[in-house]
Amino acid sequence: MPGSITWRSARPWLLFGLLGFCVFFIVTEEAVSAIWGEDPDSLLESDVLEYMVITALVLGFVASGFEVRQTLNRQRRLEQQIKAASGAFITLLEEHFEAWALTPSEADVAMLALKGFSISEIASIRKTAEGTVKAQCNAIYRKAGVSGRPQLLSLFIDELLNGAMEDKQAA
Repeated sequence: MPGSITWRSARPWLLFGLLGFCVFFIVTEEAVSAIWGEDPDSLLESDVLEYMVITALVLGFVASGFEVRQTLNRQRRLEQQIKAASGAFITLLEEHFEAWALTPSEADVAMLALKGFSISEIASIRKTAEGTVKAQCNAIYRKAGVSGRPQLLSLFIDELLNGAMEDKQAA
């Protein structure tokens, strides 16, 4: 659920708080010792408390290392998923272009149109007349059974989203 706090999202902040408390304790202890001198009866001078803080620092350091490792692994998995999704989108485009029997020129124009280039930009990139690009776009839309660029793009987005929904339902 978006916005809810999970153990995974709370862990780094708990570690941060623990380490912050320990640093605060050590700095306070040193400041009190520097200002008022050593007082063996003081709670801040208790060896047991110091050992507990040192133990907490060491455990926090180790736990932080694990947290960093998990974060890096999670980032690597997400990057792989993005690559897979990108590859799936390219495959989806190629399958449709083939099914619609687009010529190589029409496939190039369709790809550029889906990337958001204007007719004049596509003509400039392909070194052809704007009229030729318009005619190719009309042929693409006719073969795809859509009325224009927004519907063409929507066709692919809908298919990707439906595929993602089917994958979730199958899992």
